[in-house]
Order: sequence, then C-alpha cells, then structure tokens
Amino acid sequence: MQIVHIYKDYFPVIGGIENHIRQLAEAQVQRGHRVHVLATNLNASRAAQALNGVQVTKSPRHLNVQSAPISAAFPRDVARLTAGADVAHLHAPYPIGEACNLWFGRSRCTVVTWHSDIVRQRLLLRFYAPVLRRVIQRADRIIATSEVYARTSPWLSDRLAKCRIVPLGIDLGRFDQEQEATQAQAQALRRSLLGASPAHAHPALLLLSVGRLRYYKGLDDLIRAMPELPGAVAVIVGAGPMSAEWQALAQQLGVGERVIFVGEVSDAELPTYYHAADIYVASANSRAEAFGLSILEAMASRLPVISTEVGTATSWINQDGVTGFVVPARQPQALARAIRRLGDAALRRTMGAAARQRVQAEFTFERMVTRIEEVYREALSESFG
Repeated sequence: MQIVHIYKDYFPVIGGIENHIRQLAEAQVQRGHRVHVLATNLNASRAAQALNGVQVTKSPRHLNVQSAPISAAFPRDVARLTAGADVAHLHAPYPIGEACNLWFGRSRCTVVTWHSDIVRQRLLLRFYAPVLRRVIQRADRIIATSEVYARTSPWLSDRLAKCRIVPLGIDLGRFDQEQEATQAQAQALRRSLLGASPAHAHPALLLLSVGRLRYYKGLDDLIRAMPELPGAVAVIVGAGPMSAEWQALAQQLGVGERVIFVGEVSDAELPTYYHAADIYVASANSRAEAFGLSILEAMASRLPVISTEVGTATSWINQDGVTGFVVPARQPQALARAIRRLGDAALRRTMGAAARQRVQAEFTFERMVTRIEEVYREALSESFG
C-alpha cells in the first residue's frame, strides 16, 4: 500500500504523537509499504529527506495559531502527496492537516487516528467545529485508542459505527532489564540522580514522569505533593512550554533540590530512566491526556503506576489496585497518599510484575501495527469494493 501520514510535527520533534507516527511509519516500511510523512518544518523553509525508509516532507512554517502551525504550502503538498495514495492517515488533532485533506486530498481512502479531542483551544474550535464535523463524516474509518475515549468524546460518541479501537503499542524488547549491563546502567543513573539531591542523599523513593511539559500533564500537582514526601525525589524527563513555570514552582515550595528536570533524553537512554525509578507518576489533569504512551513504557519496565482519573484510557491501562493506583485529578494530597502506599517494596514488585504482564497481553507494538493495517484494508475494501 501507499500510505501518507499527515500531522503538524515529525522527528526530530519529540512527543507522544510524533514518536507514534515515526515508529508506525518505519514499521510499515519494513512490511513492504511505501510510506510518506507530511508535516511542517520548524522554520520557513522546505525540507525533504528519507529517514529509515520513510519519505519525509516538511512544508515551510509561516505562523502558529493556538499550537497549530500554518503553512501556505500545505494544501498543495497534501494534494500532491495523496494523489494516487491508497491511504491518507490523519493524526488528530491538527486542524490544518484535517481541513487540507478534506478539501485537497486525493487518496483512495482516509483514516483518522483520534489521539485526543480539542480540549483547551475553545476559540479555535468555535470556528473549526463545522469543518471537523465534515472531516469525521467523510473519513472512511476513525481509529480510537480506547473504547472509553470514543464513547465519551462529544465528537465520536454518535459515530461509533465507523470507529475501530486500536490501542497504542510499544516494543517490549526496549524495556527489558534482565541483562546485567542494563541493570548496572540503571543503578549508575540512580546514584547520579540521587546524588543531585544533596539535601536527601538517601531518599526512599525515586519518582519518574516522562513527556512533553504541557499544561495537561499536571506536573504542578506532583510538585505540590513533594513537601509531603520528604524522602522522595521526583525526576521529570522532557521539555516544553511549562518547564520554566514548574521549575519556579518547585523552588517556591522549597523542593527544588528534590525535583530534577533533566530535559529531553534520547530514545536509547530513556529505558534506563524507567529502570532506575521506583514509581511512575502520571498526574494529568485533562482529557487532553487521552492515552498516555509513557504509562505503557513504565509498565513494560515493571514500574507500578500512579495515574489520575480524567475519564480517558489512562484509567483503563493502569488498573487501580492491580498495576498501581488511580487517584482524583488535581489533588496533590491524593498523589502523596498513593506514593506513600507504594513505599512498600513488596507491593511495588507485585504491581510492577502485573503491569508488565498487562502490557504483554494487550499493548504490544506488533499487535498495534497489524490492527492498523487491518483497518486500512477494511476501509479500502468498503470504499472500492
């Protein structure tokens, strides 16, 4: 098949959706498909190259409107790249990409992965809503990453007949920690991280959070919980617009030495951070956190997870009382209580083992790629049967 993925960003931009598209596109190439990715560049120039067999075109970026980059060349690029393609695979939300494919796309069928509703950009949604309804109506299939999100989305709940549930998946092999060398690297990193907190040279717990530092990650709640956890250090991996504000909050609350912002790390380094930690904390505060790929990565690394209830897949992936705990959102004290409960090392091991088993049973990368390919074939068969 000839497949075109359409989204606003692509590698080397790092984020949950960006990483998903890259890994999916490269896996599809390995399965013999011709794959093109269309995104926008970070500047006003055009870029085109092949990355691991994936043809990547980045249209020049001219303006940003409420986190949506605008490129005057995007409509033309959509028309050119989808001409003759079997599948245009949109990754929502990206209003510009969705609208351009609606008006200029020429592929045999259109599949939309619904990563999240548009939650915060209400002014944008007021104008975009009529177009989005047409995008949904015209799509041949919509991939939702969980049943709960499709059922509770105001956009998808009355279009469930064309929705297919395909949970995100990860490569379990990346997060194995059986080798002695892997364990040694994790212990060395742990000593380094704890050594960066001189006020608490021997903390009981090392907490971890990974992802783009956007408002809906709710890491301010984790930081506000830290004064109640004098024996813990929180390590935050990632960069983003909230970084400076959250670092200032940690200093203001007197926990700056125990909240370590390490910035972005490479894909190769990331598993070591999971293996060095004791507990993974996902303190989201909004439906914008629709799935939580980093939760899967933590669970694959045998970490118990503390997540928040935001009415999305996060509370389906992390099973309360089995693979970790689910607590109310925006309640730092509830986070602190759950973290203290996981001060029990035996409970951490039991829940961590259950977490690994759950990922192995439901969320493998190969299973996800196969299911997405099945959605493509179903859409093509119905459109041109």
